[in-house]
Amino acid sequence: MRILLSGGTGLIGRALCQHWQQQGHELWVLSRKPQRVAHLCSGARGVGQLQALDAVPPLDAVVNLAGAPIADRPWTAARRQVLWRSRIDLTRALVDWLGRRATPPPVLVSGSAVGWYGDCGEQALAEGSPPGRPDFGSRLCAAWEHEAERARQWGMRVALVRTAPVLAPQHGMLARLLPAFRMGLGGRLGSGRQWMPWIHLDDQVALIDRLLHDPACSGPYNACAPGAVRNAHFAQALARALHRPALLPVPGWALRLALGEMSVLLLGSQRVVPARAEQAAFPWQHPALPGALAHLLLQR
Repeated sequence: MRILLSGGTGLIGRALCQHWQQQGHELWVLSRKPQRVAHLCSGARGVGQLQALDAVPPLDAVVNLAGAPIADRPWTAARRQVLWRSRIDLTRALVDWLGRRATPPPVLVSGSAVGWYGDCGEQALAEGSPPGRPDFGSRLCAAWEHEAERARQWGMRVALVRTAPVLAPQHGMLARLLPAFRMGLGGRLGSGRQWMPWIHLDDQVALIDRLLHDPACSGPYNACAPGAVRNAHFAQALARALHRPALLPVPGWALRLALGEMSVLLLGSQRVVPARAEQAAFPWQHPALPGALAHLLLQR
């Protein structure tokens, strides 16, 4: 297949490139720094502008994962603009460009996040569940999905990946937590009762691969492990895997004071279930947190 990938130099994108290069697919990666793509993305071809692909033969698929990191810094007015442009504006431009192609690709797999649901407390959240209390993150995801859905007018199948925090050995949330937990300084966040979805990088890659290749897959899919946990359980499981205590909770008020509205990423509760993936008999490699953490820590 000839696949165009935006966001290919990120954590998930790099893992996808490695997976698809091993399968023999032809990969093009849209990047602000195309000269770095071959090195970061397992030899994929980098391109800085969509128009540079106008002369390329028809694409078989597009995977749209581009977006500035949402948790790297507080959501100031300037940061919100960066997050909006890197997701909504880019996706709009991408879909418009696809519509101008003589032969639009048959499938678009587009990124989103479990933040789409907002803070929903104890409610179990399948793909058909309504959003809860809105915040900037949920509005961002809703607009992101709306722009991707417009590709249906060109006859494309659109699958939306609502991704939970991805656990990986060297990058992402787990890498940020490990230094404190290794020193025995980890603990729950706030009350610790908030539900905390997660997914192992291997399962994230496998699920996107399934959505790309299975013509029956369309619409939103929750990319999260079936073994949902509360934040306190996650902290205890990580500490146990490292043979350390988890005795230093971070007060919710301190997180709200430091992070403002962005604190919802840590204190909001999302009991997300991968209902549609399970209905499609998706074979989870790491469905439970203890086994996932043990596998990841062995890779470090």
